[in-house]
Amino acid sequence: MQFLIIAHDGTDEGAMDRRMAARQSHLEFCAQSLKDGNQYVGAAMLDDAGKMKGSVMIVDYPDRAAVDAWLAKEPYVVGKVWKNIEVIPCKIPDTFAHCIPKK
Repeated sequence: MQFLIIAHDGTDEGAMDRRMAARQSHLEFCAQSLKDGNQYVGAAMLDDAGKMKGSVMIVDYPDRAAVDAWLAKEPYVVGKVWKNIEVIPCKIPDTFAHCIPKK
């Protein structure tokens, strides 16, 4: 089952510092999720000035409980970077199947 994750960073004064402190761990975590076949894509959301303000991802897990378990270990969650996270079930159509890594 595929899920779209939309995660907004905090907007307090220390938000960017938390993001940068957790960024390398986050990128390594995402690389492992990609290698495991559970993450298809990820991107930073940017404000009008090009400053990172959140993230979007498409992941593949058996159910919402598995996504929540994965998120509980995500460095941006653990590091309190993301403050508002939406998890939306989705389906990548066959038109874009070539974009999905083979498991």
